[in-house]
Amino acid sequence: MQILTAWRRIARVFLPFAAGSYFSYLFRTINALIASHLSSDIGVGAADLGLLTSVYFFVFAAVQIPIGILLDRFGPRRVQSVLLLLAAVGAGLFAVSNGFLLLLVARAMIGLGVAASLTAGLKSIILWFPRERVALLNGYMIMLGSLGAVTATAPVEYLLAWMGWRQLFDIMALATGATAILIYVVVPERGVAPSTAAASLSSVFSDRRFWRMAPLSATCVGSSWSLQGLWASPWLTDVEGFDRSSLVRQLFIMSIMLGGGAWLFGMTVHHIKRRGIGAETVLAIVAVLLIAAELALILRAPLPSIFPWSVVAIAGTATVVSFAVIADYFPPELAGRANGTLNVLHFGWAFLAQSATGLILEQWVRNDGHRPVQAYQVAFGLNVVLQIATLVWFALPWRRSIASWISSILFFRPADTRCAVESVGLYEDSVILLPANDDVEW
Repeated sequence: MQILTAWRRIARVFLPFAAGSYFSYLFRTINALIASHLSSDIGVGAADLGLLTSVYFFVFAAVQIPIGILLDRFGPRRVQSVLLLLAAVGAGLFAVSNGFLLLLVARAMIGLGVAASLTAGLKSIILWFPRERVALLNGYMIMLGSLGAVTATAPVEYLLAWMGWRQLFDIMALATGATAILIYVVVPERGVAPSTAAASLSSVFSDRRFWRMAPLSATCVGSSWSLQGLWASPWLTDVEGFDRSSLVRQLFIMSIMLGGGAWLFGMTVHHIKRRGIGAETVLAIVAVLLIAAELALILRAPLPSIFPWSVVAIAGTATVVSFAVIADYFPPELAGRANGTLNVLHFGWAFLAQSATGLILEQWVRNDGHRPVQAYQVAFGLNVVLQIATLVWFALPWRRSIASWISSILFFRPADTRCAVESVGLYEDSVILLPANDDVEW
């Protein structure tokens, strides 16, 4: 009976919200593939292309806190279904747009429409599934959603070979609207514990643990989204000299790695938490690997570019780790607000990084249709500097325990355990755990 109930929850809760996440990833990354079409058909330049693609992130970030409040108050079913209908309208408008301004409005509508796709799915997991399975299911949710990024590579390229990008957006509009109706009809309702919005937001904003972790998560995840969602394509064309088929093949591989990263992070966090290890450790490792991969690109390290670009893609799914940390920091009734607040930083940074990169690249003149490698090195290097700064900020609470550990090795004396206890206590003192309520009728 328990197995049957679990599969019913997967079919009626998990999979419909995973479909919504799929369209979020598809809309997020598709501009990387149709960028050349937009430039040739409508005359969109690099700066305008950066703004057009990044406005999705700007709107996404701007509404995360209100959406978090709505999710906690009305539940993910109603919020997600209404917003996805708006995304469908935006996709339809994008398909018929003939000027940059109308494209910008349509892209903003799409960003607003899919703004709850991730947080609504995570909220549904917290409401319907056992707490010890949250990190694992978060990984599966993002893994399935990232298939949208996979679709936005080779499959979309094949479709564009026999239909235009406008017809493609018509199809996407219809499919998104159908998903909205599916969620509203299939997903059962579940009561959400009432809470005061002001007090709840205050508890998130005043949490020191949150502000240690959030900047690092934002600069890493947001930069990954910015690069894979748009600027990987110009880099591979201008710097690596890829032709169209090679470009699509590499973007396809990166998207596969994106989905694999979500699964890997979900499994890793699930297992290490069972052994009493915090997910913060995984986040720090991801940040170090991402910085190393970006430096390999900037410094033109003598290795196939697919390796560092795959690390960049995988880092985009570190949200699995970040939201697992959030689930430990805050109780379930605050999950929507806390996840929404973190997403403000994720998508806000993606907007800034994506638009700023376009502005920086515009400062260099094209030579034979390509920008010089120095332009990309400056733009990407600024990202890396800020990521290093947030990593140092994140590591500050552990500096004394690390120093004590190194000293104990060098001088063969026991480490000062008081430092370690103090460091752990910073992240554990105010965690509130509430029991899951499984007594619900379907």
